[in-house]
Amino acid sequence: MSLKQKIDEDLKKAMKARDAAALSATRLLKTEITKKEIELGKKDLDDAEVLKLVERQLKQRVESAEQFKKGNRPELAAQEEAEGAFLKAYLPQPLSPHELDQLVAQAIVETGAKTPREMGAVMKLAQAKAAGRADGKTLSELVKKKLTPKTPPTTKEG
Repeated sequence: MSLKQKIDEDLKKAMKARDAAALSATRLLKTEITKKEIELGKKDLDDAEVLKLVERQLKQRVESAEQFKKGNRPELAAQEEAEGAFLKAYLPQPLSPHELDQLVAQAIVETGAKTPREMGAVMKLAQAKAAGRADGKTLSELVKKKLTPKTPPTTKEG
């Protein structure tokens, strides 16, 4: 069963269960999928494309929840968080820190990068290898850390 089919099934289940958060999240996600299909002129998106849309929707929920909390609207923040929690179920299991470290090291070796200036090529490969199992910010920080030369501590004389 494709991810898109699973979303369709979950929409039906949410309707039957009268689960407002799940229903809202799946409806919005289905709308985004339909828009993307029209934009690309495709009948069906593959799982990778649907996964990108899920990640984007999840990111929007997190950001909205933060804004609602800042605006002293806890009920709306809770609703966004509930929808976000529902969307997380579609994402693959995230990589462990050790797996992430290995993935970045492998990407650096494959690209032959030596300096932070070559970070773009490493990031492109690392993101492809992670395939949605790690967020870009974490990957970026790790790549930058690995490509930044370690300078020995300086000693003061005098």
